[in-house]
Amino acid sequence: MRHSRSRRVRVTATRALLAITIVGSVSVWLASDRAHRLASRRGFSSTVLETREPYRQAVVVLGYRNRGSRANLVNRIRVRSALRALDAAAAERVLVCCGGAVGGPVPEAELLAAYARERGVRDPIRLDRTSRTTVENVRNAIPLVEDTDRIAFVSDPLHAERARLILRRLRPDLAWRLESGREYRFGWHPIITIVTALRAPEAMRRTGAMLGTTPHRDR
Repeated sequence: MRHSRSRRVRVTATRALLAITIVGSVSVWLASDRAHRLASRRGFSSTVLETREPYRQAVVVLGYRNRGSRANLVNRIRVRSALRALDAAAAERVLVCCGGAVGGPVPEAELLAAYARERGVRDPIRLDRTSRTTVENVRNAIPLVEDTDRIAFVSDPLHAERARLILRRLRPDLAWRLESGREYRFGWHPIITIVTALRAPEAMRRTGAMLGTTPHRDR
């Protein structure tokens, strides 16, 4: 009898711990998802909507550390997001792929471009094969997008927001061209959502250090 009671207590404790873990995990995910959703709405100007047709659009996809010779999961996700951001109404579209050989032998830009071609992209693709940080991504992308009317940065929403903030710092004259990359989707890869949200404050701090100031979010 005592053994049976002890077993029931252990089972109840295990179930309670499991319930707490599930509720806690869901809460963290929802908070992280909210951070991404809010980030996807910041850092671009409403005046870009006033651009008259025909307009030229640049979609800049930021690379992620890649060890192999093919685009990894994160880079594939970013390319697919970038393809959704390409606007069929644009008179001209260009995909800009950024990233050097940070984690492997092949520049991230080339891996992104190759995967984009696999996904059917026929628009021109411009490459930044040398950048190793987000600040360098944006700096090197500037000459590749200066001839366009609209500029969208694509990554996870928090990273894309940081890229927009960097562009505003480096080239405020281009800020009015920024538009949303439309990469946010509810339920978008929960684990990646949580990890990137947890890393975002430190990433913002490092970016500020590289720029010699702290990038401020638009309110």
